[in-house]
Amino acid sequence: MLRRRMLIMLGVVLLIVLVLAAYKAFSIYTMIQGFSAPRPPISVAVATATEQPWQARLPTVGTLKALQGVDLSLEIAGTVTDVQFQSGQKVKAGQPIVQLDSDVEKALLETAMADLGLSTVNYNRGSQLVGSQAISKGEFDRLSAIMKKDQATVNQLKASLAKKRILAPFSGTIGIRQVDVGDYVPSGTMIATLQDLSSLYVDFFVPEQSIPKIGIGQSVQVIVAAYPKETFPGTISAINPKVENTTRNVQVRATLANPDGKLLPGMFASLQVLLPDPQPRIVVPESAITYTLYGNSLYVVAQKKAEDGSVVKDDKGQPVLIAERRFIETGERRDGRVMVTKGVQNGEKVVTAGQIKLDNGAHIAISDDKTLAEKNSPPRAD
Repeated sequence: MLRRRMLIMLGVVLLIVLVLAAYKAFSIYTMIQGFSAPRPPISVAVATATEQPWQARLPTVGTLKALQGVDLSLEIAGTVTDVQFQSGQKVKAGQPIVQLDSDVEKALLETAMADLGLSTVNYNRGSQLVGSQAISKGEFDRLSAIMKKDQATVNQLKASLAKKRILAPFSGTIGIRQVDVGDYVPSGTMIATLQDLSSLYVDFFVPEQSIPKIGIGQSVQVIVAAYPKETFPGTISAINPKVENTTRNVQVRATLANPDGKLLPGMFASLQVLLPDPQPRIVVPESAITYTLYGNSLYVVAQKKAEDGSVVKDDKGQPVLIAERRFIETGERRDGRVMVTKGVQNGEKVVTAGQIKLDNGAHIAISDDKTLAEKNSPPRAD
């Protein structure tokens, strides 16, 4: 009886082991079948590497300055009696800006004018008498000196009276006023800033090795933070004839029009100097390139080949496409495009989206889905 039970137990255990072994074998078989089954191609978006004229640019930064710009200030102290402008107003050359109290100067000028009138009459009378020898030549010289002295006094008082007011030295836009009627202002006090915004200068520096690449009349493109999507054209108008000792840079000035008044003096400007003689270069979309610390690379669409060198075709008779990874050398980046100096030939198709799933030799299929680039494009290093 005991032996029979043991045999039954051994039979049950053996059955369980066989069942487990069969299940494991089936799992391994299924896994092998899964690995041996051909994988579907990875969908990617592609673009053609093209050779096109590429105008080299020299990037730099600068500062905008007004064509003419001054801070209006007083030469002498006094009390403000009249402010003859509104903040932000456009003024013309010679327009009165501020008037100081000038009653004392006007009274002194009237006195000096009276003295000058008398000395002028005496001089005219003396010029007649000296001819008839009624007065001495010395007396006539004294009368002449008195008249000249009175004339100088009048001129001095007129100049002092003129300093009691400020006139606009040129046409432009005046800023926010800093004084009010009744203020006593010492000499040197700033009244307001006056800027001619019809045109602007942009001053920037270039390294000394770039001097042969630039010249008067060369075009520049200016971008400011206030209008990041707008480009303002300008022209180089002056090059400093001296290299800075500390930085080994050369100061350059470009002139740009400002008809809409968008640009203001003091703005920080990013600009690019357009260098002459565009050269043909291979250009690819920036999304095609993967930037890494150990080198930049991209995937080129290639046809899979057998060991004998023949092209492998699928069941539809079409060549099997694979992704071929290439390390490249790049140049300038501009407007979503990159200049490739080494690694890609004209007319080759490069993968622009879907690179995350790829490795070298991966089976790919070119997709027409326009959203693929937005979903699968890899992150780009700045």
